[in-house]
Amino acid sequence: MPKKIIALDARLIGKDNTGDTSYWTGLVRGLADIDSDNLYLLFSNTAKPPSVPDDPRFQWLEMHSSRDRWWSLLRFPLAARRLRAKAIHVQYNLSPLVPHGGITTVHDVSFYADPSWFRPQDRLILQRMVPSSCRRADKVITVSEFSKGEILKNISGVDGKIAVTHNACGDEVQPMSRDYAQSLIERELGFKGPFCLAVGTRWPRKNLQLAMDAMKLLPDSVPHKLLLTGKAGWGEEELNARVIPTGYVTREVLNALFSAADVYLAPAHYEGFGITLLEAFRCGCPVLASPNGAHLEAGGGAPVYAKEWTPEAWATEILGLVTSDSSKLEAIRQRGFTQEAKFSWRNCAAMTENIYQEVIARNS
Repeated sequence: MPKKIIALDARLIGKDNTGDTSYWTGLVRGLADIDSDNLYLLFSNTAKPPSVPDDPRFQWLEMHSSRDRWWSLLRFPLAARRLRAKAIHVQYNLSPLVPHGGITTVHDVSFYADPSWFRPQDRLILQRMVPSSCRRADKVITVSEFSKGEILKNISGVDGKIAVTHNACGDEVQPMSRDYAQSLIERELGFKGPFCLAVGTRWPRKNLQLAMDAMKLLPDSVPHKLLLTGKAGWGEEELNARVIPTGYVTREVLNALFSAADVYLAPAHYEGFGITLLEAFRCGCPVLASPNGAHLEAGGGAPVYAKEWTPEAWATEILGLVTSDSSKLEAIRQRGFTQEAKFSWRNCAAMTENIYQEVIARNS
């Protein structure tokens, strides 16, 4: 029996760590862990990265274009069809040249929730592109029940074809002993001392200004700094003496930061899932989160959830955590370990594989 051919837009695999990158990397590794007779064609515009499994079921196809938009609109779908792919899986933008067998993963539709979180041009493109992609797709995958509800609320014509496959924590997230993590941070970042951590590209939606403002209100008796990792993003920010921006860091350094931080701060206004919560849980880091977006779904009962959106309220919660006794902190860590174990890329991949088979059967 000939193999069922599935094409994936794999350009984000091997790129800097973001939620979208983690999704593709985790999904492909999960697919490698399950039995199937599929042939996966991984299309990209770069060389094959080490994170792609060495498995004959996965073929890396390097294909270039002068513009990313032409790559996704023309080159990728035409090449996938020429190679007889029966299912074509993308994130967000599904080309009109995929009339059948198209699958799009939409992590969130935050561009509808608050226009101020996006540059006007970006918002208009997303609001135009994503609804049409969802409508033409045979199946829409999203990463939380929260995002499913948001898609249904904002995009018509997609009821009945949305599936939820939760994200997970990747194998590359490895906890370290606190002493080793602290020595690595001192060596790589030149920082020594207690700290809280915030991670993410600094977009307005991530609301990292709240974390910075809260840290500024901590009493002088608390020596903690806020190590703020991730790309600069856009939007106005006011740093203060408590904040140390690190820029983008390697996975090893990020593992060290999660392992040595006293608290991980997740103040986002809106999240489609929240993989960094699971990363903090795996590394035994207590989490203070906003009860917003999919945080309640991803975090469950493991984080401490801030009750208000003010710097004063967040400062009070941070102070309570960094001065807690060891038994309370250990209970918080154990809740995190339990919550993180509920999610796996293998489960995500198994559900996604079922979606591939459903789409292929529908179009056979």
